[in-house]
Amino acid sequence: MQSITKMRDLEALYGKPSTAAIHKVSPQITPLYRRWVMASRFCVLTSVGPEGTDGSPRGEDGPVVLELDPQTLAMPDWRGNNRLDSLRNIVSDGRVSLMFMVPGSTTIVRVNGRAVLTADADLRARFERGGRLPATVIVITLKEIYAQCARAPVRAGLWHRDDSAVVPTMGDFLSEMTNGTEGGKSFDVKYASLETEAL
Repeated sequence: MQSITKMRDLEALYGKPSTAAIHKVSPQITPLYRRWVMASRFCVLTSVGPEGTDGSPRGEDGPVVLELDPQTLAMPDWRGNNRLDSLRNIVSDGRVSLMFMVPGSTTIVRVNGRAVLTADADLRARFERGGRLPATVIVITLKEIYAQCARAPVRAGLWHRDDSAVVPTMGDFLSEMTNGTEGGKSFDVKYASLETEAL
């Protein structure tokens, strides 16, 4: 296999980006991009650090982020498994990307920028939920925001199918990785209970 290692070779294969692909990009949140982001309850947060990259699903019962100003978003980080993969990357590097999704729509809105992590009490208080506060808040300064074309979700039939019956459960994964010592299927119940308590 011959790798592509020069930009000119890559660009020769694909050509120039379309006019629409350039014009859809904004350096800040516009009214229509705001409508989209505020409707999104789920996004994927991608970060990079010295140990590599990380993609983390983020979801809320309501907007997944809070807009602080047209160039700044805030995302709560609730206590979970304490791996802290994304948070370690943000502390050491800061470059992040987000993909915002809305069920039923094949459009995806993407954000690229830099993030910092804070435990500021006033900012954490803005995410109070049932007496609980996030452990920290991720504050993202936008470099660019833009809509992604719908081809990939359309090809995948993302919102029009259910393949869950043919995939492993969380218990299956843990059982495989521990040679069954964690109880296999019973771990699904334990995991679901822990996740419910964390909500």
